[in-house]
Amino acid sequence: MTFLKFMANPFGRGIRMVAGIALIATGLFFVGNTLGIALAAVGAVVFLAGAVNLCLFAPLARGPFWGGQLQ
Repeated sequence: MTFLKFMANPFGRGIRMVAGIALIATGLFFVGNTLGIALAAVGAVVFLAGAVNLCLFAPLARGPFWGGQLQ
């Protein structure tokens, strides 16, 4: 649960947003084909999850879906 709390704090959210942007850029500019579009889509999900503070993996650890409820 400590990892989930870290990912819900502002620094963890920033890391997810930067990782999402990196995945989008890699998919669109370096990979290019259908795999690149899929990579960009995954990056968009990661970016949006960080932007709106929701944790996609928290329900697997029986935690709340929204990051604000983890703290």
